[in-house]
Amino acid sequence: MQNNKTVVGITQGDGNGIGYEVIIKALSDARVLDSFTPVVYGSSKLWGYYRKLLHNVEQMDTYVITSPKDLKPKKINILNCLPDNAYVEPGQSTPASTKGAIISLERAVADLKAGLIDVLVTAPINKKAMNEGGFQFTGHTEYLEKEFGVEDAVMIMVSDALKVAVVTGHIPLKDVPSSITKEKILGKLRIMKESLVKDFGIVDPKIAVLGLNPHCGDGGLLGTEEKEIILPAVEEAVKEGITAFGPYSPDGFFSLGNYNRFDATLAMYHDQGLAPFKALAFERGVNFTAGLPVVRTSPDHGTAYELAGRDEADPRSMMSAIYAAIDIFKSRSSYDALMEGRMIVEPSSDDNHPRPGRPQIA
Repeated sequence: MQNNKTVVGITQGDGNGIGYEVIIKALSDARVLDSFTPVVYGSSKLWGYYRKLLHNVEQMDTYVITSPKDLKPKKINILNCLPDNAYVEPGQSTPASTKGAIISLERAVADLKAGLIDVLVTAPINKKAMNEGGFQFTGHTEYLEKEFGVEDAVMIMVSDALKVAVVTGHIPLKDVPSSITKEKILGKLRIMKESLVKDFGIVDPKIAVLGLNPHCGDGGLLGTEEKEIILPAVEEAVKEGITAFGPYSPDGFFSLGNYNRFDATLAMYHDQGLAPFKALAFERGVNFTAGLPVVRTSPDHGTAYELAGRDEADPRSMMSAIYAAIDIFKSRSSYDALMEGRMIVEPSSDDNHPRPGRPQIA
């Protein structure tokens, strides 16, 4: 049967966390099947277990498959890729739940590579347990970089009003200063600009860059990274045609709402960017991996073992992740079609394009 709707592959994540609950709730309204076709990578057995725990979910039209080639466009397709003896222990990490998370992810990525699904939405995993179980990556982002042969990708947290990316992701805080270089910041800014244009339809996006130290180093009193690394990177980005500004001190930047003046913000490390993002947009926040040849999103929360099996998990971030993936996929497809349909003329070296003024340390 021909299917013209976007095929959304959804991994189960850790089966003992809230992954199934937020997936089921996100797909519980039958009208979603008018917009896209879901393929859930996991276990019909685990789906059935969690489905029975949810009290306010109506009857759902599911169909069990072994390949996306057999999917039904008007049904919730559950792709059985876990062992038949898969079982669930809500609220705790186990070797079985870790193995299930790895199998689900690997199978979905294989189908994404084969073009059998259009986009990938990943439910939360337990990174430590995954690593101990043989998954030699610190997160989805790093795994997808390797699988798709990308040297660098950018984790961008996305909501209606805010987009925050990070220079360094899942690394210890003590390793952050030595990991920040001018070249790395420039690389992230290049990927961000391309993604904001192609994936979000923003013409000439304005990107704010945060400092590393308190008060952006206070002129060198509290650190020199701003003067020696971050500001030179911003200045070089401006020369390349990237509309970047900064560095800005993170506390005033977020508390005073300065992020509203920009299309996106580049933070130096994980918690510097994600803590304020989740405080401002947690319920509907989305984690998007920019810089890949495919579209991948996820909700902005973790496995939340403490909520698993209690019918208390909020599905809004998962819903946002699904629809963000679809929107990005369509935006990217439209952009690529536009570029293929016209001749692109590169500007000559003497074109006098307007550029922002010299960035200032805030």
